[in-house]
Amino acid sequence: MILLALVCLWALAATVTAFLPMRWQMAPGLLLMAAAPVLIVALGVVYGGWAAAAATAGFVSMFRRPLGYLALKLARWFGQRRGR
Repeated sequence: MILLALVCLWALAATVTAFLPMRWQMAPGLLLMAAAPVLIVALGVVYGGWAAAAATAGFVSMFRRPLGYLALKLARWFGQRRGR
């Protein structure tokens, strides 16, 4: 029950963060991005894979642009490390 309350608080915090001006979104957004995998794994352990899949879909939907940017940066970084 506490886990569901934490997940709901995370979703509310993500929604409030989205309403902030762009310059104020960085710190809370990074904190939310770091907390999400922990909560998703905990949901999967307690409630099963369907809950973790639904939470992952919601997370990716809410953070699609930052995750895309992170993926692009990581791809460029790994490409440079391989000598390309």
